[in-house]
Amino acid sequence: MRNRWLIALSAVGIHISIGSVYAWSVLTRPIMNEMGFSLGQTTWTFSLAILFLGFSAGLLGSFVEKAGPKKSGLIAMTFFGTGMLGTAYALSVQSLALLYLFYGVIGGIGLGVGYITPVSTLVKYFPDHRGFATGLAIMGFGFAALIAGPVMQYLTATVGLVNNFLILGCVYMVVMGASALYLKPPVLKDSHGRVTHVQRGVTANEALKTWQFASLWWVFFVNITCGIGLLAVASPMAQEVIGMDAAAAASMVGIIGVFNGGGRIVWSTISDYLGRGRVYMLFFLLEVVAFWQLAGTREAFVFEMLVLLIISCYGGGFSCMPAYLSDIFGTRQLSAIHGRILTAWGLAGVAGPSIVSYFHAQTGGYTASLYFFACCFVLNFIIAAVLKQYGLRKDMASHSAL
Repeated sequence: MRNRWLIALSAVGIHISIGSVYAWSVLTRPIMNEMGFSLGQTTWTFSLAILFLGFSAGLLGSFVEKAGPKKSGLIAMTFFGTGMLGTAYALSVQSLALLYLFYGVIGGIGLGVGYITPVSTLVKYFPDHRGFATGLAIMGFGFAALIAGPVMQYLTATVGLVNNFLILGCVYMVVMGASALYLKPPVLKDSHGRVTHVQRGVTANEALKTWQFASLWWVFFVNITCGIGLLAVASPMAQEVIGMDAAAAASMVGIIGVFNGGGRIVWSTISDYLGRGRVYMLFFLLEVVAFWQLAGTREAFVFEMLVLLIISCYGGGFSCMPAYLSDIFGTRQLSAIHGRILTAWGLAGVAGPSIVSYFHAQTGGYTASLYFFACCFVLNFIIAAVLKQYGLRKDMASHSAL
């Protein structure tokens, strides 16, 4: 049997590699300057990657479940590594279409498969601390930009944009490959101590037909839409609304990365003690207040504290979800069910920035979008309360443990 802490380290290895996608903004200016692409053309690359992350996770979740974590991890490595190396080629020939294909589509598929691959396995090694286990892996995805951002900046300045992708592509393939090769499901035993391959829970298709799944998909979609909408404009909004200078705004974005990653492990660990239902209710109550207050504040300190609170809840929403899904639907096809849920992320990655852009174009500011997000979380709180009260049905309660 594998050491569960090394399994956790392997999960972090995969997530910290693919999580480098969150550092894309560091490369936006260099790509625009060298390639002559517009801001819209360049940022659409990131949106495509998130879109394909969500939909590949949804479509390939059942495949990941059948193939097992080792094969799935190696497939994720192949797609993500090919995406990085192909991006280097696309930039070398200054092709926008190839940039979209390699980084957005091929790399995005690697992101989706890589994201769900280790989570189901890790949950099975920590049956009594599922929140902590999933938070540990998904924390790596949130923190990745803190490492990748400065490294990308340094490599781009010293060896150039193309070589940056070549070097990182090779490094990520080594890390992901080594991590995938160690991943292996635990040996399960029945009540008599006999080895068994039976895992309790419903199938992905059965889960998809329940109101619980629809409710979780919606609250996940709203949480990401509002969070990613705020992330997309955090720096310019800080400069426009409270007069923060560019350097201070950039510093705030770095701190946001800490709270995004830290929120994932802290909130998911808390959920092991409070319960997932209560934690999601707390998320949405805090976000109603925070978004509403953010719309009216003009004080820099208050502004920053509210943004960081929202981002910690945004990160926590990601890490608590796999554990919540296993509580309700069991671990039998957790990767497949988690993959279906992640389609919300793909759509939210487009919806969030679009909503903020629309309200900004209509009103010339951010206040209307922030009030809109606050209202969205009122509905989310109600749905979360219903889930807390009625989500763990009697016919599913037996599936909530291995």
